[in-house]
Amino acid sequence: MKTRILVIAVFLVHSLIYASDSLKVDSLKPRLIAASPSKHVRNVNGILFKYFDEEDHFKPKKVNGLGMGFNFIGIFLPPLMLVTLQPGNWNLSDYVIVPRKKMNTINGLQLSIINMEPTLTNGLEINISSNVNTYAITNGISVSPFFNLHHEIKGVSVAPFANIGQKCRGVQIGLYNKCENFRGVQIGIWNENGKRKLPLINWNFKKQKTNKEL
Repeated sequence: MKTRILVIAVFLVHSLIYASDSLKVDSLKPRLIAASPSKHVRNVNGILFKYFDEEDHFKPKKVNGLGMGFNFIGIFLPPLMLVTLQPGNWNLSDYVIVPRKKMNTINGLQLSIINMEPTLTNGLEINISSNVNTYAITNGISVSPFFNLHHEIKGVSVAPFANIGQKCRGVQIGLYNKCENFRGVQIGIWNENGKRKLPLINWNFKKQKTNKEL
């Protein structure tokens, strides 16, 4: 009897381990179409439909293709920012830095009403309300009909009202452009970087010292 119970116990433990391993392997298989939030999706070769993952339970995903965000909060954000925030007060320094391995990685196109998941975009990013309440890095081109907010961007950032960044390499084009750690060219009505503040066109091509180096 004891032998039979032991055999059954061993069989159950083995089954649980196999099931757990199967889930891990399955989560690593690339999906053609997937959704976020999801506990079992890690890789997508196709389309990822995003809503909003809570930060405490966020599971980063790698997308080769298209990331689409449908959080409708983004529709109301641009007029709210215009009314309540003055451009000179916009600051991204209070955001917590997220390691790249803990961010969504989109190789291709990010198309969103608003992006509220920590995201590294390699390619083209088009957001109505840009990246809000999240850490964002873009390598490529970012376009918004209102605002572009990035912690790091390497490439071109275009928005009619404002482009705001912490570390920028490339070109900012908009009415108001601001980036403290900036190397490149800013074109707009008013432009600010760590070197100087100028109307119409501003630039800096020299390496700047960060606060940690001062």
